[in-house]
Amino acid sequence: MDEITTKMLENGVVKVTFDDPQRSVNTMTQDLLTEFEKKIVPLMADDAVKGMVFCSAKPDTFIAGADIKLFAEADDPDLICEMDGAYSRILTRLSRGEKPVVAAVHGAALGGGLEIVLACHYIVASDHPATILGLPEVQLGIMPAAGGTQRLPARVGLIKGLDMMLTGRRVRARKALRLGLVDEVTSPGIVFEKALEKTKDLIEGRLKRPQRRKPLAERVIGLPVARDIFFGKVRKKVLAKTRGNYPGPLKIVECVELGVKEGEDKALEREISHIGPLLMTPQSRSLVWLFLATQEMKTISLESSRAVKQVGIMGAGSISMGIASVSIDSYPVVVHDISEEALHLFGQQIRTGLQKQVKSEAITPETLEKRWTRFSVTREMDDMAGADLVIEAVSMDLDHKQKILAEIEERVGTETLIAINTSFLPVSRIAADARHKERVVGMHYFSPVHKMPLVELIAPDGVADWALHTAHGFTHMQGKTVIQVKDTPGFYTTRVLCRYLLEALILLGEGTDIEKVDEAMKDFGYSSGPMALMDEMGLDVVNRVARFMAEALEGRWPEPIKALGLLVDAGFLGRKTGRGFYTYPEGKKGKIKSNQEVYNYFRDMNRNVADSGKIRDRLVFIKVNEAAFCLEEDVIASPGDGDVGAVLGLGFPPFLGGPFHYADSLGIETLVKGLEDLTQQGYAHYAPARVLKDMAKKGKRFFK
Repeated sequence: MDEITTKMLENGVVKVTFDDPQRSVNTMTQDLLTEFEKKIVPLMADDAVKGMVFCSAKPDTFIAGADIKLFAEADDPDLICEMDGAYSRILTRLSRGEKPVVAAVHGAALGGGLEIVLACHYIVASDHPATILGLPEVQLGIMPAAGGTQRLPARVGLIKGLDMMLTGRRVRARKALRLGLVDEVTSPGIVFEKALEKTKDLIEGRLKRPQRRKPLAERVIGLPVARDIFFGKVRKKVLAKTRGNYPGPLKIVECVELGVKEGEDKALEREISHIGPLLMTPQSRSLVWLFLATQEMKTISLESSRAVKQVGIMGAGSISMGIASVSIDSYPVVVHDISEEALHLFGQQIRTGLQKQVKSEAITPETLEKRWTRFSVTREMDDMAGADLVIEAVSMDLDHKQKILAEIEERVGTETLIAINTSFLPVSRIAADARHKERVVGMHYFSPVHKMPLVELIAPDGVADWALHTAHGFTHMQGKTVIQVKDTPGFYTTRVLCRYLLEALILLGEGTDIEKVDEAMKDFGYSSGPMALMDEMGLDVVNRVARFMAEALEGRWPEPIKALGLLVDAGFLGRKTGRGFYTYPEGKKGKIKSNQEVYNYFRDMNRNVADSGKIRDRLVFIKVNEAAFCLEEDVIASPGDGDVGAVLGLGFPPFLGGPFHYADSLGIETLVKGLEDLTQQGYAHYAPARVLKDMAKKGKRFFK
């Protein structure tokens, strides 16, 4: 069946409709690309055709970008370049043609979909939250390669265009209008009619094609000396951010600069030459795999899931705030706390968060009011009785959580799902005295909830399938990616993270500088190092978790070094007290510096300073090894779950694919040898997991 249909309307205008009959959204499939050439090229040559309007028949999608599965299956860079080249040249002919082409954009126009839009002479977009525009290719390790590096800056300017492409940032319709990315914004119900009207105006000369006048700064950038300085600074910023780990951004900069220097034609051909090799890089392969893996996790069967019509949240803390904020777009939410002041502040913050979304045009004022009506607070525990799901999110104290759980059970029906928010306390301990253990699950949300995409769904022994499936479906509605984990101390992410942080402390105790530890891991690909991360978490929290893990996994887990407790006693708790491993000036002014006083608490330790390579190996190897132990002990179901969990929950560098993909790329044999070498050097806790040793002997990999 056709993915593109054409219909001649009045005055020689052809309506071109994108509508993939096999999918719920339009994507740039191979069939669509073939059809685009087959149908659009003849229309450009047909004298009876005076103009075209591009639109979509899908409810909330124009074209949502490429079919990512094609990227995963691609194995011939030359063929990729050839296919992309054919598509790119058609769009160039379209953009330079005399016949006016207008885009009627409702819903997502991303990647190759936006590149079609950018080739049009006039763009009308719907004023609707579903309408988002962007070139996110960099997030998959590649770049726009059908004119995007030239036509986006031509519309929005060099600086804003580069920013959108280098970050993959998406914008909504009204922001796109202010940027100059679209020419008009109208109501969703009339976007096609408005586009048709503009097409007729262009044909009959009542409307001229929009011409953007370059501001003075950009005209200056066109001068050789200024151009070299500008793009030199851009490259410097890119390298500072990516540490050279992502090749795509530099290729984007190269093409934009070439367009400024030598013209659009050469830059377009350069785009085409880059796309195939970029798609073959290990970085892109890993990023594509992660994308597909997370998408697959959102399509699992939840046959026994039960409907959730109302949500109750226990506790008015920061985690509860995040859970409520990502829930009220789909569910009525009531938040309980004993403190009137805490509830008042909670409500204010929810309202403020909604207002920020309106300001950023993520939602409309009408949507704000709709969501606000779904939110309420209470000091009465009895108000939980009507909830189908109650989420306990009080402080991480075993006795307190047990008390709250008992109070919940007294007030809700036996069919109500109860979820415990816990980052390291096993659900089975919290629910030891529960009357209906089969409906108690664990949900580990990550802070800040509205930004962190992962939820660990904790499955204690004896939990009912309907409970797990209902919890899974609920978190999907919140927009989260879910990995199911075994109910053990620390589960997966906290366990792996704790090992990593403790090893960083050992390195510090051996004489390695705070900054050197952090810089080594940032060079590896982390957004921040372990010392800075501990400051954000709070050293008191790290110490508490470390001590719990040492007790819970006695014999398998090292005791936290004495210095950590001493730092906590001294009030060095991190950012919240203004000093931890770094010092934090009050207000926005002042520079964050390493806290030299910290070293006084490690004076009795050995002083063997490690170089960057050894720091990297020790911290990465310990993390990968602990992930392997979790796989071996069935804490996680698969290496894929472990990779997704580590990337989305722990910040493992996405371009490396996660700890198990990294082990494969390094070589299991090399990893095991590295672990054994460290063990022989006196670091007994580096003894490799059995699963790694077995795989090394058999020459196996985690992934094919």
